[in-house]
Amino acid sequence: MITDWDRKPFDVGEFLTKASNGRTVAEYATGEVIYEQGDTADSVFYIQTGKVKLSVTSEEGREAIVAMLTKDDFFGEGCVNGEPYRFETATALTASIISQIAKAEILKVIHNEPAFAEFFISHLIVRKGQIHADLVDQLFNSSEKRLARVLLLLANFGKEGEPEPVLPKISQETLAEMVGTTRSRVSFFMNKFRRLGLIDYNGRIEVHRSLLNMVLHERPEIES
Repeated sequence: MITDWDRKPFDVGEFLTKASNGRTVAEYATGEVIYEQGDTADSVFYIQTGKVKLSVTSEEGREAIVAMLTKDDFFGEGCVNGEPYRFETATALTASIISQIAKAEILKVIHNEPAFAEFFISHLIVRKGQIHADLVDQLFNSSEKRLARVLLLLANFGKEGEPEPVLPKISQETLAEMVGTTRSRVSFFMNKFRRLGLIDYNGRIEVHRSLLNMVLHERPEIES
């Protein structure tokens, strides 16, 4: 008879990164769609490495990026709350390794393993705060400051662990979609950030900590 004393301690990292019992691990190339808006919501995803964008498309075909995710982020978690279909499309922004966990499996582990339940709830709280910050950003910040914030988020500034200052190649069109502005405005601000020494930009983007200082301490400019 196996008692609680004999059980191996639950390993959150192993659960999230190893394929077994309703869990798979897959590699995605840059630009590859992970799931599409309207697909059946039957699993939760966890990013081991890489970056993912979540976007929604209107009936008129207009696309809006609603979230940018990176290492250690979950997405597709709406199925845990009973959402039957995906409300957004998930696309790999860079080459990524992503775990997929079946809804039934993750619900079982949330119920049976307090360590994982705490970890997952912590993620949901952080995501809620991120959504609030994104809303404030869109309502009150200039497109220049929104672009700076996007670059910092892509470089993992503000998250646990070391930031990733050198970003993979991301087009100005994609940055414009993330910020909610035009490509020409993104080009103007990227050149300005480079002149000020806040970034290095030559196809690939290197984000300096001084960009974070600008976002935290400078007053936003009023756009004409």
